[in-house]
Amino acid sequence: MTSHPSPLRADARRNRERILEAAVRAFSEQGADVPIDAIAKAAGVGSATLYRHFPTREALVEAAYRNELARVCESAGELLADFPADRALRLWMDRFIDYVAAKQGMADALRAAVASGADPFAETLDKLADALGSLLRAGAQSGSLRSDADPLDVGFSLAGVAVITSAPDQRERADRLLDLLLDGLRYGTTPR
Repeated sequence: MTSHPSPLRADARRNRERILEAAVRAFSEQGADVPIDAIAKAAGVGSATLYRHFPTREALVEAAYRNELARVCESAGELLADFPADRALRLWMDRFIDYVAAKQGMADALRAAVASGADPFAETLDKLADALGSLLRAGAQSGSLRSDADPLDVGFSLAGVAVITSAPDQRERADRLLDLLLDGLRYGTTPR
């Protein structure tokens, strides 16, 4: 008989989310060596609460990264529910750029987690490709995006934009490059 962990109570779920948000901010702004107690304080919880959710620094880093990944991936469906497919894709591109910026800020903490044996990136490519694929398929079905775009090709293009425009003063350039990429995905389409 397999036991499944019981779902978190609402207050525990909120605490976990606050801890993860505080961890991303702290690792991004202060680096891998930020004191765990400082993260707990920023989240408005005690250290014992943090350690109950994340028994090691590596577990916290991995969970913070995966939480950011889940947010950007899950937003694809939310955006498609609220916007036409091509607009949803462009808004998702902005979220992807923010996700990469958070990941770059957490680079030292992620490297330390990997060095300790964690694998925060295990499912990253598949999850991003699935999210991006859903946006591209919706755009192809609506006639607003070309049907031959490979999600991984578009994802690697987005990653390139994110890397070369990673400085905060480069956001305007990132927006122009994302608009160009979207124009390329619209090329040759005939809206239905």
